[in-house]
Amino acid sequence: MIEVRNLVKKYGDHAAVDDLTFTVEQGQIYGFLGPNGAGKSTTMNIITGCLAATSGEVRIDGHDIFKEPRAAKALIGYLPEQPPLYPDMTPREYLDFVAQVKGVGKKQQRAEAVLSVMEKTGIVDVQDRLIKNLSKGYKQRVGLAQAILGDPQVIILDEPTVGLDPAQIVEIRGVIKSLAEDHTVIFSSHILSEVSEICSRILIISGGKLVAEDTPEALESRFVSAPVLYATVKGDPDSIESALRSVEGVTDVELSAAKEDGTTDVTVQCASGAEVLEAISLALLQNGCLLLRMEEGRASLEDVFMELIAQEPAPQAPQDTDATPEFDADALLNGTVESAYAQHSPFDSPTEPDEEAPAAEDSPVNDTTETIDDAQEGGEADDSDL
Repeated sequence: MIEVRNLVKKYGDHAAVDDLTFTVEQGQIYGFLGPNGAGKSTTMNIITGCLAATSGEVRIDGHDIFKEPRAAKALIGYLPEQPPLYPDMTPREYLDFVAQVKGVGKKQQRAEAVLSVMEKTGIVDVQDRLIKNLSKGYKQRVGLAQAILGDPQVIILDEPTVGLDPAQIVEIRGVIKSLAEDHTVIFSSHILSEVSEICSRILIISGGKLVAEDTPEALESRFVSAPVLYATVKGDPDSIESALRSVEGVTDVELSAAKEDGTTDVTVQCASGAEVLEAISLALLQNGCLLLRMEEGRASLEDVFMELIAQEPAPQAPQDTDATPEFDADALLNGTVESAYAQHSPFDSPTEPDEEAPAAEDSPVNDTTETIDDAQEGGEADDSDL
C-alpha cells in the first residue's frame, strides 16, 4: 500500500531523513518509533505530500506522491502533530467543511459521514461548541475525526493520543484498532506500551535511518541475550539454591532474602536454548521445596528501543541554522532584498546566481534616495517627485 524508496530530506548539510526504505502492507497498523529529532514527523510529512523530499520515491497504492499528488493524497487521511483546526468554527461546521474539500458526496451523505466520525471519536456532545473553547483532548479528537473522514485507505497519525486523559486514550486506541479492519494505518507515539499493544508491526528510525522493522514480539525476542526465569519458591534457601544449581543449563542463581511466610524470590540465568522448566520443577520437588510461581523474563519494547538507538550516533543539528543572517543595508539600497542577505545565509546555494543584481543607477530605491537628496538641497520636494 505504501512504498518508500531511498528517501532523503536535507536541510543544508544536515540529513533529517537519510536513505530511508520500507514498505507498509495493506490492513496493518504500523508503529513508527524514534527519539526526538529522528525524522519521524519529517517522514510523515513527505509521505502525505506536505513536504518535498530532496530525493527518493513515495508511492501510495501505486501513485507517486510527487508526480500524481491529487490521486495519491485522495487516498490519505492525516493527523499531524498539531491538528489543523479552525478555532472559530464548531466541530460540526469544521468537519462539514473538510467533507466538502474531500468531495464526500452530497449534503445528506456529508451529514451522515460527519455524524459517523463524530460518534467514533466521541465528540457528538461538543459538536456545536467553538473549537477554540474545547480542551486539548477534544481538539485532538476533532483532528482525528477529520483524518478518518471520507474513509481514506491510508491513515497516518502523528501522536494521536497526546493530551488525552487515560479513559480517552483507551477509547482512541479502540478506534485506531478498528481502523485496521478496512484501512492501512501508520501510527507514531512516544508511549512504547501503547505502540506494542496497538501495532502489528513496528518501524524504528534513528538519525534519519531505519534501524529495525518487525513485529513487537519478534523485536522483543531478538534482544533477549539469554533466557532468564523468575520464580517464587517455598523452602530452605540453601536447599533451593542447591537444587537449582544442580540443573544442567542453569548458569547462575540469585536469591532474595527469605520472607516471613517462608518463600524466597529467585532469579535463574540459563544458557541460550536450554529447556530447563521441567528439570527445575523436578529438582526443587526432590529437595523438599515447593515451586509457587515461575515465569520467563523477556526484553520489553523499551529495552529494544533503547538498545537500537544507542547503536546509532546522535543526529547532528545543522550548524547556524537558527542564527539570524547578517543584514547588509548598502546591498539593499544598491540592489535587491535577496542580495542584502545573500553572502550570509546558512542555506544559500554554492552555485553562482543566474542573473546579476540591478545596477545601482537603475534601482528604484536609489532613485527615491536621490530625489530626497535633491529636495533637501533645493527645497521641499513635491509629492509627485516622490
